[in-house]
Amino acid sequence: MRIKSIMLAGIILLAQSCSQKAAEENNQDEVKTPVRVHVSDFSFSNENFPDAQTRAGDDPNNYTAVKAIDIAIFAAGNKQVYAATQIKDDATTYTTFGEFECSLPIGTYTMVVVARSRSKGDEFTITSPTQAAYTSERARETFCCTQSITVTGTAPVDISPVMNRVMAQFQLLSTDQAPSAATTLRTTYGAGSKSFNPTTGLATDDKGFSVTNRVVPDDDDGTIFVYSIVFLSANEETMPVTIEALDANQSVLISKTLPKVHFKRNQITKATGAVFTPGTSNFSFLLNTDWLPDENITF
Repeated sequence: MRIKSIMLAGIILLAQSCSQKAAEENNQDEVKTPVRVHVSDFSFSNENFPDAQTRAGDDPNNYTAVKAIDIAIFAAGNKQVYAATQIKDDATTYTTFGEFECSLPIGTYTMVVVARSRSKGDEFTITSPTQAAYTSERARETFCCTQSITVTGTAPVDISPVMNRVMAQFQLLSTDQAPSAATTLRTTYGAGSKSFNPTTGLATDDKGFSVTNRVVPDDDDGTIFVYSIVFLSANEETMPVTIEALDANQSVLISKTLPKVHFKRNQITKATGAVFTPGTSNFSFLLNTDWLPDENITF
């Protein structure tokens, strides 16, 4: 009789333990909270791009520069708990462009959101709140935001982050015509990077990189216009920029180095001069303030 009593008590304890474990698991499921990030209502302030209309309160679907939106959410220790990319031209990647939703347990998280221009073949990654990179040839126009998320209960959390443009743009305009043998123009930055820290908006290294553009003469006067994007290691940075005209075999036809080109984040630096004429090195520079420092996108 005593043995049966002990066995019965053991069974009761086991049942209680299983019941408690199941209840705990159910409670964990219950505390997962919907987190909704709204990237669909862009509001542009002080927007005045060169050769473009001023926009205010525009919708992202009307703003052609934003071709993709990336979101990544990290828990403690930079453990990624959610990531998604929406590509504007690929409707299979979203239901509503700019609307994201996931479920997170109670806790504190760091969210990174990047809105960017995009072209076929681009590769872009977010690996932590302090590391994002264009791993293909060129960087693009980029807006980003890093924000803390605190989930305290079961009520849905709605987030509308404000994103800032964090790169600089370099524009090169030739005042002379390209030789017929020139097929591409290579621009090499002596500093800056294609990777950046989403929290600060600054480059994560200062090693420089190269970008190659096709030589497409203007129909009217045969001049060449190219541009590219660079992330800076500080809000303002001065660096050498080398311009090389290449033939179809990637041999250098003409090379010119602009020794001290000044860049400022969220602004355009224009260089105008004789790119293809040997022996000339005079370029005029203009810091275009049409991209104002307080340029932002409100979500």
